[in-house]
Amino acid sequence: MKKLLASLVMGVCALVGVSAANAGAVDEAVKRGTLRVGMDPTYMPFEMTNKRGQIVGFEVDVLKAMAKAMGVKLELVSTGYDGIIPALLTDKFDMIGSGMTLTQERNLRINFTDPFIVVGQTLLIRKELEGTIKSYKDLNDAKYSITSKIGTTGEFVAKKQLSKAQYHGFDNEPEAVMDVVNGKADAFIYDSPYNVVAVSKFGAGKLVYLDQPFTYEPLAFGLRKGDHDSINWINNYLKQIREDGTYARLHDKWFKNTDWLKDME
Repeated sequence: MKKLLASLVMGVCALVGVSAANAGAVDEAVKRGTLRVGMDPTYMPFEMTNKRGQIVGFEVDVLKAMAKAMGVKLELVSTGYDGIIPALLTDKFDMIGSGMTLTQERNLRINFTDPFIVVGQTLLIRKELEGTIKSYKDLNDAKYSITSKIGTTGEFVAKKQLSKAQYHGFDNEPEAVMDVVNGKADAFIYDSPYNVVAVSKFGAGKLVYLDQPFTYEPLAFGLRKGDHDSINWINNYLKQIREDGTYARLHDKWFKNTDWLKDME
């Protein structure tokens, strides 16, 4: 009987130990009092830096509301996009909130919440190519040069669907766009919400925006594998803000007008 009791006690302790070791991101954030989110703040209008050095944007506001619902503070951890998944896996932060497209390749490495928005790849082309380039398929030629941001689906699509074209990636979006503005590249491929802003902010009359998306890209929050409790909580949170009007209010703030551009770097 004593041996049985001892075995039961050890079993309970082992379960408690496993439970503590597998505590989810949301539980840890509540315990810590801070939700740490990895983010590369260069993606207009989702996350970007204003003239005062503050990271702002649509996704930032969604995350602020999320942290408030948890009763914690939001801590944004600025991280280069090409290293953001490894940083999550080594516990540099609790989750990724950086305009990340849910792809099958990424999903093999991390878990995703339900999408909070769906976008698609579009093109910014040199003004001189207006009428010649009518869709992304027209760029699939060795005589054309395409650019995007390293590690993004823009790069993946360029290399996969436009493999005949020359490709050169950049660490951030503005540098890639300026390569087209300056005539060094023929087209910039990227998410539609960014391009619709970039053509005004950086275009200087030298860019044409082909606004027809040619990919389906759900953006979602990324978490470490096995963290089902956190995914459950965040999915319910996303459903709540869609139903209570919070999501629509935040979406309209960043997508209905571009007054916020005046306050950007």
